[in-house]
Amino acid sequence: MNRPLPDVTPNSWAFLRDPMIAPTGFREYDARWKYPDEINLPGMTALGLGLGTQMRRRGIAPQIAVGNDYRDYSLAIKNALILGLMQAGIQVRDIGPALSPMAYFAQFHLDVPAVAMVTASHNPNGWTGVKMGFERPLTHGPDEMAELRDIVLGGEGEPAPGGSYEFVDGVREAYLDDLVGDFRMSRPLKVVCATGNGTASHFAPELFERMGVEVVPSHNRLDYTFPHYNPNPEAMEMLHDMADAVRASGADLALGFDGDGDRCGVVDGEGEEIFADKVGVILARDLSKLYPNSTFVADVKSTGLFASDPELKKNGVTADYWKTGHSHMKRRVKEIGALAGFEKSGHYFLAEPVGRGYDCGMRVAVEICKLMDRNPDMSMSDLRRALPQTWATPTMSPYCADTEKYEVLDRLVQKLVAKHEAGETLAGRPIKEVVTVNGARVILDNGSWGLVRASSNTPNLVVVCESGESEAEMRAIFAEIDAVIRTEPSVGAYDQTI
Repeated sequence: MNRPLPDVTPNSWAFLRDPMIAPTGFREYDARWKYPDEINLPGMTALGLGLGTQMRRRGIAPQIAVGNDYRDYSLAIKNALILGLMQAGIQVRDIGPALSPMAYFAQFHLDVPAVAMVTASHNPNGWTGVKMGFERPLTHGPDEMAELRDIVLGGEGEPAPGGSYEFVDGVREAYLDDLVGDFRMSRPLKVVCATGNGTASHFAPELFERMGVEVVPSHNRLDYTFPHYNPNPEAMEMLHDMADAVRASGADLALGFDGDGDRCGVVDGEGEEIFADKVGVILARDLSKLYPNSTFVADVKSTGLFASDPELKKNGVTADYWKTGHSHMKRRVKEIGALAGFEKSGHYFLAEPVGRGYDCGMRVAVEICKLMDRNPDMSMSDLRRALPQTWATPTMSPYCADTEKYEVLDRLVQKLVAKHEAGETLAGRPIKEVVTVNGARVILDNGSWGLVRASSNTPNLVVVCESGESEAEMRAIFAEIDAVIRTEPSVGAYDQTI
């Protein structure tokens, strides 16, 4: 039986036999569920059968690299997924425990077209999911996810002959070799390596040591209970811990990685947490000196400096603001031939000749070390202070149910567009434009802005505001955006606020 059944519930006879899959787990660019509340192991096998069926329907060669993150339940989930892929006639190349970017690398290294990475990403324990893709370095976007959802939930998975299984060793070592090459630091550099006991603990310390970086360990012992905090370098809890470690050790900076290693967070040598979009501007400044007239993609949550920074303008940079989400960003970078894409969440997409186009926190760490090596007289604090000052909120997430958030967002976008069309002001300033490529980014005449969009992964809206003028203006922008949001009674409290 392939079709998920609505009456299957945990701790029942059917739960150990029949597929159970919550439809809400099929998101814009990956699949995520609470396990075992929203998906069971037969459900994951049905997902594998559906993914294999999708490959065959699209004419993709029946070969796939599969990995799993370091959580106590991820191996069982991966094995259930593999069973379904093999049922669909797919030749599975199992690379074992991995970072998501190591799985993406395996597509190139093993020369296979497809990838499926079992990971809860930065979500806390109790979550699982799959990041998957057919056209390297891209991963599934909304169209592919909708197609996969319909195949799986419609029970359209088709068994086929030819499935096989092979465990492939040595991919981790090849991945690290690919990241570092023959680069070695020519200046001393002392880095707090923060991995939150997650999968990156098995990669990042060795990566730094290979480059000749002095490592200050911070929660680098693998422990899938995450005894200190959930590894997520966008969360202030992890950033504060990194800052404390920098101050205690006298390190030059701290680099922190999320649960599946595709994001990197930065704290400078003064213990100042640098939001990932600002780190992106620092990297873009350095890369645009090496590669003038480059195009950089930034997601709609990111700072306006990609478009307004005088240094980037001097180097001939073109800024392109695009949809938030790793699949959207990867695709955009490839489509327009950008050198890199930068997402406020810490996903960076460094394309040829710097990287391979997928999001990899380890690649970002290498490039930051190279940046520091090219600027021996500058600290990360100096590089931060060299940026034009802006005042920005953290990424704030008011609750809004998955089943309602997109309809709510549509109404909010209409209300904000109407304010612009009516000639109304926001925070006392004229509205220059409202960018609606992903939610609504309301840009004022001085370049300050406020954003509301729907989270692709959680039952939330997302709100970010930035002012190039003052903290007071930033707060005023937030207050007025929030006032529009509060016209929707189904939107709940914020997870954090300013």
